[in-house]
Amino acid sequence: KQGLAAGQHSLGYCFSNGAGVVQDEEEAVKLFRRAAEQGDADAQVSLGRRFEDGTGGLVQNDEEAARLYRQAADQGSANGQNALGNFYSWGKVVALDHATAARLYRQAADQGFTEA
Repeated sequence: KQGLAAGQHSLGYCFSNGAGVVQDEEEAVKLFRRAAEQGDADAQVSLGRRFEDGTGGLVQNDEEAARLYRQAADQGSANGQNALGNFYSWGKVVALDHATAARLYRQAADQGFTEA
């Protein structure tokens, strides 16, 4: 509750995967949200994925997923750049824009992100 966004994200990961704790996706979402609100790019991507998929007790919301991916991408997160690139590549809640998708994929790849 005091912050420590990276720790909140890590604990959320543990709850999401049942690593050392009973798996609880809704608790993971709470922790990801706290960390994302503090600007943690990894948490923004993790929370964005839950919005994109409609998991963890969240209603599926591509607009919110794109907003979170953009926040992460703007901080230089390769994972965020790749996820946002997918939205541009598919025209998912953003205008279809292959040039922007390619730019985001390149930024992610330049950081060693192998999925880009």
